[in-house]
Amino acid sequence: MNDPGARPRLAEPELAKPDLAKPDAAAWRAGVREGMPTLFGIAAWGLVVGIAMVKTGLSVPQAMAMTLLVFAGSAQLASLPLIAAHAPIYVIFATALVVNLRFVIFSALLAPHFSSLPWKKRFLFGYVAGDMTVALFLRRYPSVAPEAGKLSFLKGLLYPNWLAWQVGSIAGIFLGSAVPAEWGLGFAGTLAIICITVPLVAGRAALCGVLVAGAVAVLAAGLPYKLGLLAAVLAGMVVAMTVEEWSEKRLEKRGAA
Repeated sequence: MNDPGARPRLAEPELAKPDLAKPDAAAWRAGVREGMPTLFGIAAWGLVVGIAMVKTGLSVPQAMAMTLLVFAGSAQLASLPLIAAHAPIYVIFATALVVNLRFVIFSALLAPHFSSLPWKKRFLFGYVAGDMTVALFLRRYPSVAPEAGKLSFLKGLLYPNWLAWQVGSIAGIFLGSAVPAEWGLGFAGTLAIICITVPLVAGRAALCGVLVAGAVAVLAAGLPYKLGLLAAVLAGMVVAMTVEEWSEKRLEKRGAA
């Protein structure tokens, strides 16, 4: 029986649960803001590749399929002359693979950050990843330690980048016949990428890496299948890591003195 003299129990107020979506939404917006300055250059490159595909002789459906399935400007440009020359399919695939070998390096750098994700998601992120998006992500998250919002930040970088490329490329496909070659859109895309890259060079290690990579890219420009790009990436990474390690040891010696 209830005690008539007992006080009625008041309902305890429910504690507000933390909104776990807020950090992810903020990280998404941060990724979009970080990648926003690169989108013009990406769209310009997409426009150039779209025009090149049509000028090479691909039909609109073929060019659309290539830009949606491949999503790799350097590989597309390298394979177009082979397609026009009716080269064997294995030669075209091998050329595209060699040109894109640098993405093996990029994937190896990203893998420790997202090793816990299902392989299907990692496969999707590998498809939409680009040079600039990987560089911007690694600048923001140099450590592989788990951090809130890391995945959302990456998505904020990758998806707008993919969309900008596709919009530019599809525009180039439909406008290819109307754009004269003397407009020099290829140089415009290159100039835009340079303007985007310069602000990312921060510190002695990054500067040394960029200078060495640029020198190797120029010296190795004549290598077949654009192997000079891969050599430049490898050389730049090795030099940057070496300079960074040397700088850290130098600081440690100064601190111990």
